[in-house]
Amino acid sequence: MTSASNDVTPQDVRDAAARLVGGIVRTPCIHSLALSRLTGAEVWTKNEYEQRTGSFKERGARNALLQIPVADRARGVVAASAGNHALALAWHGRELGIPVTVVMPLTAPLVKQARCRELGARVLLEGQNIAEAKVRADAFVVSDRMIYVHGFNDAAIIAGAGTVALEVLEDLPDVDAIIVPIGGGGLIAGVALFAKDARKSIEIIGVEPARCASFLAAAGQQQPVRIQAGSTLADGLAVPEVGARAFAIARPLVDRVVTVDEQAISLAILRLVEHTRGVVEGAGAAPLAALLTNQLQHLAGKRVVLLLCGGNIDPLVLSRVIDHALAVDGRLVHFSALISDRPGGLADLTRAVADAGASVLDIRHERIFGGPDISRVQVQCVVEVRDTAHGEELNRMLLERSITVLEQVQSAKRAVGATA
Repeated sequence: MTSASNDVTPQDVRDAAARLVGGIVRTPCIHSLALSRLTGAEVWTKNEYEQRTGSFKERGARNALLQIPVADRARGVVAASAGNHALALAWHGRELGIPVTVVMPLTAPLVKQARCRELGARVLLEGQNIAEAKVRADAFVVSDRMIYVHGFNDAAIIAGAGTVALEVLEDLPDVDAIIVPIGGGGLIAGVALFAKDARKSIEIIGVEPARCASFLAAAGQQQPVRIQAGSTLADGLAVPEVGARAFAIARPLVDRVVTVDEQAISLAILRLVEHTRGVVEGAGAAPLAALLTNQLQHLAGKRVVLLLCGGNIDPLVLSRVIDHALAVDGRLVHFSALISDRPGGLADLTRAVADAGASVLDIRHERIFGGPDISRVQVQCVVEVRDTAHGEELNRMLLERSITVLEQVQSAKRAVGATA
């Protein structure tokens, strides 16, 4: 079902939108005063994480399934996926009565394996990565005459993704820019195709994780090339080679592509939780991460839509991300100190922290390797503060109380901009 030809049209997007009515969620495009104040742009969020399986992938998946002739549907479909594409196919395959087989790499998250099975898909584990899983999926096309549905390079997938832009333009006709995450390229291809046809002045900005900038690599070589994908919080964007069809469509239409690093992504997830109450995965936070850096200053005062493409983040990962982001933001700090190992020693330390208006989150004792003075014990503290200035105030308070600070109060705060 794939080719490298540029054969998707704006009319295909309109047809897909009509086909999808009632089958997917028409997600809201919401103006955020908080994000607007934070970035200097007038920010709207397109909340694709509110789809039933938590991502925009449902648009393309359902559009592709609906175009399979009824007589062929019993053959079933197969896909290689470790995440959102698999969930979308499983959900809509069940809705439409089409058998779905998903080949996942052995490293696929257990929660997504289980969820796909719950939705009625046959889940097979094969290989260490998507490329190895796809070999098994391709074999089903030959042996069982299944229909392969590519996650980002199918014409129907791209047209379905483009319906996001159609809805954005219906809700916000005077939008100046749309910031789109790039993985395999299907989303930005569909969005750029429709938006630029509707109004050429709309700026289409792509964003990739710095650890897997496959679209930029393709642009440099003028064709898709395979790169080494690094581990990234935006795992949904960690595609080592963009789709040929998607790249052919997107390349002449996308105005610029920027990259974001891991700290920028984690901080964007925190900002969205705090300011929109939206929980998104790393890929979904990438557009805000781009806007929070210094790469897009020309968007100040302009109407900008952030495509929050998905919200399928593991709760344990989310917890770690928030803690890390708070540290990057200067709101979690740590220090080590020597205190008396007699009654009242720890109380003196915690009283100093409390008097500074801070709150102890974690404290650990090191009695064995803390030094030669057995009357004192080394402690490692993690403390919540308001901001960097408050952390510095805490440091002064500890020194004023004559507490022996071995490692001064510090955070992970730094500039989070990144370019590549």
